[in-house]
Amino acid sequence: KVTEEMGYNVNVLSKTSSRNQKSIRFVIYKKHGYVVSDTPFFSALIEGIDQEARDNGYNLVITYLKEKENKMEIKKLVKEDPLGGVIILATEMNIQDLKIFDKLTVPVVILDSFFGDAKYDTVVINNVQGSYQGTKYLVDRGHTEIGYLCSSVFINNFKERKDGFLKALEDNKIDWNQEFVFHLEPTLDGAYRDMIHILESNPTLPTAFFSDNDIIAFGAIKALKEKGIKIPEDISVAGFDDIQLAGYVEPKLTTVAQPCYEMGELSTRMLIKLIEGLALEKQEIILKPELIIRNSVKRVAK
Repeated sequence: KVTEEMGYNVNVLSKTSSRNQKSIRFVIYKKHGYVVSDTPFFSALIEGIDQEARDNGYNLVITYLKEKENKMEIKKLVKEDPLGGVIILATEMNIQDLKIFDKLTVPVVILDSFFGDAKYDTVVINNVQGSYQGTKYLVDRGHTEIGYLCSSVFINNFKERKDGFLKALEDNKIDWNQEFVFHLEPTLDGAYRDMIHILESNPTLPTAFFSDNDIIAFGAIKALKEKGIKIPEDISVAGFDDIQLAGYVEPKLTTVAQPCYEMGELSTRMLIKLIEGLALEKQEIILKPELIIRNSVKRVAK
């Protein structure tokens, strides 16, 4: 941030450096910035990309692009300096946002969001399976009144997680109560603020919540505690992502873990194969999530 404020361009290598090194670019695309932020999840992604690049003799260049502020920078990137290949973090993107990158003349890999009609190789997590596992665990612990802490900001991953949540309820013959859907901003402060506002309206509460991600779960838990609601004695909560904090908050959060380091590794390996002409067909890698059971979910009598 400081280098940008001082007028330095931190997004590109010098032309001399670009010519003399094998380089790939990791584009972190922020459409709104509510989800893509400096969290342990995205740090682990970058670590996996960087290590795999180094192991294969490639230099990594990280570029932050904001949709509203960097339209000229995006065009410049596409036209002048794509380097050997590009990995795009598409967490906050939609299919329309990808169109400008269609003009790139180097290999491209899409990370953390799936677009069925896109032409690019992709590495994603199975969000439907992960939220299904998390919701099924709530059911197996005896919960039949299950709510959803839903992001108020849309991204593809959250839609898929809600699909898995609903499928788990349907398969277990549990009625879906719309009154138990609470829309919260996907930031710690925003989720806390929105949950406080909801609780002050004295809503009917379920016995358990599944959350779009851990950040939303943490914000909601803080609000619930402040209103005298105990976790998990009064309400159980499960999240998604398994960021490092999940194992340190009280109670420790039951959540769905994403292999984020492996996602970074595999996307880089895939891109290098494309750069070196070793990949012949479009590929889609879907990684399996893992349910991490801690103590934020209580067993209730059926």
